[in-house]
Amino acid sequence: MASTVVKSALQAIREKGLRTFLRELKEDGYTKCIFDGNLLQTKIHNIGATLVGVDKFGNKYYEKLGDTQCGRHRWVEYAKKDRYDASQVPPEWHGWLHCITDHTGDELLMLKPKRYGVEHKENLSGKGNEFIYHSKGHALNPGQRDWTRGMPIWLTRTLDTICRSCICVCVKPIRKASNCSSIISMMRV
Repeated sequence: MASTVVKSALQAIREKGLRTFLRELKEDGYTKCIFDGNLLQTKIHNIGATLVGVDKFGNKYYEKLGDTQCGRHRWVEYAKKDRYDASQVPPEWHGWLHCITDHTGDELLMLKPKRYGVEHKENLSGKGNEFIYHSKGHALNPGQRDWTRGMPIWLTRTLDTICRSCICVCVKPIRKASNCSSIISMMRV
């Protein structure tokens, strides 16, 4: 592995010259490779590979047929180098990337009717509180309700409605019901 990397780097220096090679390393984001091993592996793998295409998100797709292990001859370099995720690959390139088809994403886009399908978006799970699922009792759920033993859900909803309509402000209607005069008078009836 290391000998292949050194050979590829020396070959690129011979072809382009040292100054051009170092400038391209900086422009292509190799400085970020110091902190991210996956990005470094991708960048090293790109040496001697052919750029097959670029999708609408800026992801670059490469292929290297020579001395590469079968199944690892196609890969993607993500446009977002600091936050990459497999869901950033659109479906037309997914088939080519996983050797399902030999047609590139650009070829498949020409075959696809204009009216067909929905625009591809990456999976936003885990990218902020608005995209993360929180169960009903979770503290970050905006509609969070405390569980009270023996309190049916319909009564909880009724108390919430009554408390919102009364003048006083109850933060937690079930626990602070003693502070709300309208709920106390309703409970006595």
